[in-house]
Amino acid sequence: MGWRGWSGRPTGDPVADNDASFQSRLRRFAMASLPILPGSTVVVRDQSSIYNGYKGFVQRISGSMAAVLFEGGNWDKLVTMPLTTLEQA
Repeated sequence: MGWRGWSGRPTGDPVADNDASFQSRLRRFAMASLPILPGSTVVVRDQSSIYNGYKGFVQRISGSMAAVLFEGGNWDKLVTMPLTTLEQA
């Protein structure tokens, strides 16, 4: 089943007809277009980081770096990391 336009008919676009691929690309584009601001919830996407996959809150932004607060059961950790490794949650 392909992406359907306003008429409800499939578009015939091979990229759009592969719903999973199209939806995945659409989500990545939407996430990339949202700015990361203080107070945003973010997920770390850096394979070389021990925080990869952790979810945290942006506390401050300075230049191309962000201070992200990670909270665990009985611990809190504030880590500074590049904005390029963060993705909106």
